[in-house]
Amino acid sequence: MKLLILGGTRFLGRHLVEAALARGHEITLFNRGQSNPDLFPEVETLLGDRDGGLDALAGRRWDAVIDTCGYLPRLVRASARALAETAAHYTFISSISVYADATLLGMDENAAVGVLADESVEEITHETYGPLKALCEREVQAAFPQGALIIRPGLIVGPHDPTDRLTYWVARLARGGQVLAPGDPDMPVQIIDARDLAEWNIRLVDGQVTGVFNATGPEQPLTMQAVITACRQAVGAPAEITWVSEEFLLEQQVTPFTEIPLWLPREVWGMLQVDISRALDAGLTFRPLSEIVADTLAWDRTLPTDRTWVNGLKPERETELLAAWREQQK
Repeated sequence: MKLLILGGTRFLGRHLVEAALARGHEITLFNRGQSNPDLFPEVETLLGDRDGGLDALAGRRWDAVIDTCGYLPRLVRASARALAETAAHYTFISSISVYADATLLGMDENAAVGVLADESVEEITHETYGPLKALCEREVQAAFPQGALIIRPGLIVGPHDPTDRLTYWVARLARGGQVLAPGDPDMPVQIIDARDLAEWNIRLVDGQVTGVFNATGPEQPLTMQAVITACRQAVGAPAEITWVSEEFLLEQQVTPFTEIPLWLPREVWGMLQVDISRALDAGLTFRPLSEIVADTLAWDRTLPTDRTWVNGLKPERETELLAAWREQQK
């Protein structure tokens, strides 16, 4: 199969390329050549820009397209329309953030998506990200009415993750000492390893599967305590876990999901319990959490020790919060 991947050199994109190559596909990448340009020397790369620079795609044909980096409807419209006559199948990587009401538990693919009062907005914020992704989905479905595959991942983790969200916990437990753990130990967690998502996506493309799929995991319920336990077991370092209440964290103006990765307040646990039965029926499978954690740890140990973290509590902030929590408990 001739497969065009928009992006293809960062995180999920690179895992998609590896999964497609493993299945013997002929890959073409389209990107700006700015991120890891030498990552796949054996793969053809077309240089261009989604914003007015699609000329390199002209006159070419592919069996399928995977769009890993569409965030603005205007740009997704341009690429989807440009490829509508040259490919039969278009995968768009969306997000479970499209859903309008995060308080609903067990949301399936028919749940209402967010909307924007002004659909011309292009500033990506916490409030606009999901509705913009939903508009991008609409553009793909309009351009490929018979060949659109919309994948809505939850939190993607694993090696090469630029968000640091699971990586934070692996690295923090490896550092040892007193570790702040957020809220309820039984808080649900949904994550998916980028390699599992990529391999499944390529299998769907092989089968020319269309439709909309929530894509997160694992198949059986996972909790925050289980994630922290798995990280502690992987690193083998002594650490004292201190569970701090959600109410205290919010009082201290701790930012959920970013300052403390994986944690969300109880009122929006709907984003941590979406229905993935459709994806499971379509063959989505998951590697063990222990393997994800171990591989993330191994990858993290290849990175500079003084690198800047994108997400996670700074050590001094964690120390301050733990001290304030102990004081409150007296």
